[in-house]
Amino acid sequence: MSEDRSVSRGLRQRHIAMIALGGAIGAGLFVGSGVGIAAAGPGIVVSYVVAGVLTVLVMRMLGEMSAARPGSGSFSAHATRAWGPWAGLLAGWMYWALLVVSVAAEAIGASRIVVGWLPQVPAWVWVAAFMALFTGTNLAGVRHFGELEFWFAGVKAASICAFILLGAAAVLAGRTPAAENLTAHGGLLPHGWHGVAVGTVAAVFAYGGLETVTIAAAECEDPVAAVRRAVRTVLWRVALFYVGSMAVIVAVVPWDDPAVAGGPYAAAIGRIGVPGAAQLMNAVVLVALLSAMNANIYGSSRMLYALAARGDAPRLLTGRGRSAGRGGDGDGDGAAGDSVPAGSPAAPAGTGRAVLASAAFGFASVVLSLLWPRTVFPFLLNSIGTAILVVWILIAASHLRLHGRRQRTDGPEQRELEQERRPEQRELEQERGPEQRGLEQQRGLQQAAPMWGFPYLGYLVLAAMAGVLLFMLVDPGSRSQVLCTGAWTAVLLLVAGVRRRRRGPEADPVAAPTAATPAATPTAATPAATPTTATR
Repeated sequence: MSEDRSVSRGLRQRHIAMIALGGAIGAGLFVGSGVGIAAAGPGIVVSYVVAGVLTVLVMRMLGEMSAARPGSGSFSAHATRAWGPWAGLLAGWMYWALLVVSVAAEAIGASRIVVGWLPQVPAWVWVAAFMALFTGTNLAGVRHFGELEFWFAGVKAASICAFILLGAAAVLAGRTPAAENLTAHGGLLPHGWHGVAVGTVAAVFAYGGLETVTIAAAECEDPVAAVRRAVRTVLWRVALFYVGSMAVIVAVVPWDDPAVAGGPYAAAIGRIGVPGAAQLMNAVVLVALLSAMNANIYGSSRMLYALAARGDAPRLLTGRGRSAGRGGDGDGDGAAGDSVPAGSPAAPAGTGRAVLASAAFGFASVVLSLLWPRTVFPFLLNSIGTAILVVWILIAASHLRLHGRRQRTDGPEQRELEQERRPEQRELEQERGPEQRGLEQQRGLQQAAPMWGFPYLGYLVLAAMAGVLLFMLVDPGSRSQVLCTGAWTAVLLLVAGVRRRRRGPEADPVAAPTAATPAATPTAATPAATPTTATR
């Protein structure tokens, strides 16, 4: 099992459990859901179900890969192992851009809420204060991040549960005309299936961010157990927090009520008539936005650190110089410098530089959003939704390739795992018989929580996400977003191609066949079929 030992193990199981729980309640749910409801009407429930099924399947695939090979690079590392450095570079930089832009969107949303309470203070002051606060929190250490997210997640989860219970009680007690709200304003699908499709795009953005838990798990005491628990709870979290809350909103308040666009949760709880509940809900939304800011600065910094560790970003971000990561495990795990132990002085320094770099780009995105507030914020929401689709496609494609490798006892995945084990571990394993080693290997595969219906559901997920991208491409309202993301993808692929030419084909662990590489006579500690280690 490949674990990233270049980062600390400061997170506890309770931190990961609450990060997984709170990660399902972020800016996309509270802010972006208004856009989806305006497009789909009551059909937004269908949109969230469709996007939720995709999310559950993608997280199941990601969970299997991350439990088998945990690391701060997460799906970026898996893409490298499956398809080569180009895929890891594309996945890592695409997700990093997604997170830093999300930080800007969340900062703007949070500032709008506070300005509603304190209009005498300009919005940019609050944006700057929030950005500085969470940059400092992430610089202080992963334990501080974990504790803050623990309490943030608790507040969010308790509030959403209370909101759903309150809304359901109002509907059952007849305090709101649920049937009329669902059918008397254009019907269940006022804009037809086209509106449902537009709502699905908004829902995809809302679900984006759940992947961060697999990044955080690399800094946990038991990464495999943390990933396994988080993935197994995705289904009920999606059903309760997303689908459940959307159903309550469209049942309690008419979907075309102007208040919905400004804040669907506050509009719904205000319609129920609870005194002061609307402001209380705004406070909960503020907590959710601040929590998402904190988590996205963390996630973007760890992804940037992993990119730098394997040479796909400036190495100075690792704090270990140009030699960092060379002679690593070659798996693109983001643990390029596996020789650096957890908690060493180098790890905090490198992580801190990645935090500052990610926060700086977040600040830049905020400035752009403040200069063009009426156009940039919707653009950010749509472009992020397209970017997350690209990342999910890479996750699904990587899983389709890596799943089969892990099932073969003599495949490349098993040879990499064998090479990563410490010499003393290999000596102890050689003393045990092949039957015992086979049983232990099988238990390890079971821990990875394999994907259902392999490979058919994997192909279905790829087809569904390609369909969403095609819809966005032919839809005039979202075509520009797909084209912008496509241009960004082309730039990243061009950079990856240039880097491959400079490094040579032998740097690609997928493209370079080991048989063509001159090798010394294999020894007991070096298997003859060991893949070529990527040059960093």
